[in-house]
Amino acid sequence: MTQQTTERYTLADLEKWSDVIRDINPPIRLGVFGDPVAHSRSPQTQNAALHACGIDAQYARFHIRPSELRSALLFLRKLDFVGINLTVPHKIAAVAQVDLLDESATRCAAVNTIKVETAQSPAATVRADKKLIGFNTDGEGFLRAIRSEFSVDVRDLRVMILGAGGGTGRAIAWQCALENCERLVLINRALEKANALAQQLRPFFSGPRVLGPSARLEAAALDESAMRMQLADIDLIVNATPLGMNPSDPSPVPARLLAPHQIVFDCVYGPSKTALIRAAEETGARGANGLSMLLYQGALSFSIWFNREAPIEAMRAAL
Repeated sequence: MTQQTTERYTLADLEKWSDVIRDINPPIRLGVFGDPVAHSRSPQTQNAALHACGIDAQYARFHIRPSELRSALLFLRKLDFVGINLTVPHKIAAVAQVDLLDESATRCAAVNTIKVETAQSPAATVRADKKLIGFNTDGEGFLRAIRSEFSVDVRDLRVMILGAGGGTGRAIAWQCALENCERLVLINRALEKANALAQQLRPFFSGPRVLGPSARLEAAALDESAMRMQLADIDLIVNATPLGMNPSDPSPVPARLLAPHQIVFDCVYGPSKTALIRAAEETGARGANGLSMLLYQGALSFSIWFNREAPIEAMRAAL
């Protein structure tokens, strides 16, 4: 009997996991931890990929609160999981709770993908130790999404990132720096986080600017006056804040500050357009939500877990 699950599981379920999954087939061996997590479309794309590749496993949502993350990750070491994704608010907290970090996660100090690896201990011939290895696919997923949605390369753009101090924003900022984007403005409610990130990225922006007199790298607070000063010299606006996850959320950038030549990428996605995407349309700017980033970062996660190329078209069709 095949029973595909669409439920959300919790830490309490992980504590009695053998009972919970007794009648579930294919077995749940992958998932996403988040708070909230009901909105996540990762199960649709990942289960489509698993089915397309004939892999006997399925992927589910897990509602894990911040105070529960450490315990939930401990259960991964005991259970038959291949790996998980992490979404808000766990990406930064997980850095200190995995055994190893890939370069992608070390750079931005954020983890969105964990692979569970079983390594035979040299000191024990019977017992196998499980290690949690942290990766970050958000930056590369963002890069591919921008190319797909707008047919442009980040290296040619002046970029503003809202929420640059969070896990997603940090990964995107590092990717923009690695791509040598023309200009990068880091916006964050807690300005000290944006300033700290700017200091880390400064070596990437030591060269002269091609376009205009503005500094190539700046940090500013998440308020209208600060953004107004920067937006005249920006091509791409990226929302990496949670604003938009709730349909009643306002746009992080008022429509009156946007211009028709700009492009707007909202990492948030949902059943309806976010206020930021509506503001972009009102202004005549091009805009896209985060579904394409979800697709590409998810495909990269799949490749990490299974050491094979992800069936990207099957995943795209599931969106």
